[in-house]
This record gives sequence, C-alpha cells and structure tokens, in this order.
Amino acid sequence: MKKVPRVKSGQPSSVDWHDRIDATIKANFDRIVALRRHLHAHPEPSHEELATSLHLYQQFSEMELPVRMGPEGRGVIVDSRDDGEVPQSRRLALRADCDALRIADEKQVAYHSQVAGVMHACGHDAHSAILFGAVVALDELAQKGDLPVPVQWRGIFQPAEETCCGAHEMTAAGALEEVEAILALHVDPTRATGTIGVRPGIFTASCDDMRLVIHGRGGHGARPHLSKDPIGAAAQLISTLYQFVPRATDSQDAVVVSIGQIRGGENPNVIPETVELAGTLRTLDHSVREQAIDQICALSKGVEEITGTKIEVRFEASIPSVYNDSHLNSLVGRAADEMLGPDQLQVMPRASMGSEDFAVYLDHVPGVMFRLGCAVDPSVAPGLHTPLFDVDERCLAIGANLLARCVVEWAIG
Repeated sequence: MKKVPRVKSGQPSSVDWHDRIDATIKANFDRIVALRRHLHAHPEPSHEELATSLHLYQQFSEMELPVRMGPEGRGVIVDSRDDGEVPQSRRLALRADCDALRIADEKQVAYHSQVAGVMHACGHDAHSAILFGAVVALDELAQKGDLPVPVQWRGIFQPAEETCCGAHEMTAAGALEEVEAILALHVDPTRATGTIGVRPGIFTASCDDMRLVIHGRGGHGARPHLSKDPIGAAAQLISTLYQFVPRATDSQDAVVVSIGQIRGGENPNVIPETVELAGTLRTLDHSVREQAIDQICALSKGVEEITGTKIEVRFEASIPSVYNDSHLNSLVGRAADEMLGPDQLQVMPRASMGSEDFAVYLDHVPGVMFRLGCAVDPSVAPGLHTPLFDVDERCLAIGANLLARCVVEWAIG
C-alpha cells in the first residue's frame, strides 16, 4: 500500500497552531470516520435528505453551536460561536454536499448501503464528514484559545447537488449572508490519497439539462408506413446530435452532448405516439454554449423534416462553470504545500467537463474548489458514479485538516 505523505512540521514558534490542528483532527478521526460510514449506510437521494440533515443537525446541536436547518428540513447551516472579536463580514464559508445517487451499492463492506438502489457514489458522505471534522477542530481549538487569531466560519451542508437545485435553495435561505468567500472540495479517485489538485480560473464546465420530446403518430409494429415513428426519429436525432454538434464547433473548444435517458413505448409490437430524450450539454465558454444550443435546435428541425415528426426542444436547469478565484486558489495551494509538501500539490492542466452547482455560490461571493485524492491506487480505483465507488478513509483527515488550515490562513489575511 502506498504511504500517505507525512504532514510536515516546522519550527514550533511559527507552526504551533498547525500542530494543534493536526493533533485535534487525529484525536477526532474515529468520529469523522463514524459519521462518514453512517451516512454511507443510510443514503438519501436528492430532495429526500431529511434523515441525513437531521443527523448532521444533531451533531452540531450537541456541540451547542449555532445551527439551523435548511429549507423544508433539508440541508444544515452551522456557524462558529460569535465572540464579537471578528467582523461578521470576514466569515469564510465551507461547503459540503450530502445527497446520494440512485445507484445500487455493490461493495462488500460493513458500511454497505442499507437503502436498495441508492448509494453515495460521488463521495458526498465523505465531503460531509470532512467538513464535520474541520468544524470540530476549529471549534475545539477556538474554545481553548489555541488558534493564532479569532476566526469566523460557516459550514454549509447542502442537499440536491446532483440535481443542481441545492445551492440555489441554500442561497435563497441565507446561507451566504455575512459571508465574504467560500471554499469546497471534491474527492477524486483518479488521484492518490495525500495529493491535492488545484486550478485557478475555469474549474468545471457549465451544464444545461436538455429535454427533447418527439411527437409522432403511433401504429402497429407490422405497418410502420402508416405511422410517424418517434423511436426511429429518436435514433436519428441522437446520432445526428452526437455527430454534428461537435463538427459545428471549433475543435479546440470543448463541447459535450450526452443523452442519458430515453423513454418511449409500452409494447414491443406497438409504435408509440411519443418518445422523450433527456441529456446534458456541457461547455467551457459562453459563446460556445450559445452556438451549441442553436445547432441542437437546427438539427432537431432537420430531423423533424425527414421523419415527419414534431420535436420539442427544451433547455431547463442550467449551471454555470465553477470559476476559481486566484487569491483563494493560492491560499489553498500554500496551505497544501505547507501541510503535505510541494510534490503532493498538483496543478490541473485543464478544466473538468463535469459540472458542480457550487458555481451558484460564486455568483455571489468569490470562492474556490479543489480536488482531494482519495484512492490507494488510482489505476484500479472505481470511478465516481459507479456501484463500487469508495474512498480511502485516510483522505478524510487530510481534507478536514486542510479546510481548517485554510480558515485560519484566511483569518490571518
């Protein structure tokens, strides 16, 4: 097993508070792991995170921290104790997500999902546990007077990230009131535990949910010439979009169209009246996005003409790109460098074509997201959104430690 890089220690006069954070995270590591395993065993999909939110709320209520539930009992917002020493406007928010995916857990582990067809396949259980660990460390050290400066922080445990709704809901509920900046991380099974991935500027793609409804004329499967087959039109449309949207875009500009859902028909010998396609459009540039939307609409019109169907094109939920603030990105990089060493800090050469509704917060305050390595061996680790996904739990301590250090570094200024 590959060893995790040892957290460095420097001169006691300058890094005492770093050592105290290290020791506090280590002392609470079993609590952090226990929370992660509880959440993994009891996952709730987007918009159903009631028990998850209540469990998180109870953790902070027992610590007697200022805590409140999110809208409709989903999500949690917890604040540092107000000692009056730090202006509220200097509050730094830390965000984690807590929803799961409708994927069946195939791992053979003690904390295997107990909910059929639902699991934490994107690491949101780990994100919540990491943020919990950072909150515990910051609060314990603040109460002991063991931090170099007073700090003001907010923990945002967000629901419904997978459906791109949760950040909007939490923002509307006041999650960013009196917040000056925000940080978040995402576990990354393509990186080894003990490594960090950072990137200034564009970090993720924008994402538009796309729905295409093909209206035809149903009929008997034996006589397709008497119908206007929406299934045949759907097949033609998918092929056309996959081939010609990229061909209409500069090859140096990223654009990805993916259809993830097809609904149509009830019987094998009946041509249905309608077929519905759902998918996503992902881009890194606003002008490319607009061009791709126009091209999708034009291609749909073309398929209409050759199939005799009517195609309704709708672009629904839209999430912009995550754009990492350069100052905050440097802050994370410096903290990771000091904690893990420069060899473990990796600058990501290109943006991810995945999307993140963390971008919604960045419409209001500057922020940064970074990748946290979570694999013992990235070459064989199951990927995100797969039935065997898991994390090397040593990454929980690393993530909590780094978030706590960033809060202090932010307060030091």
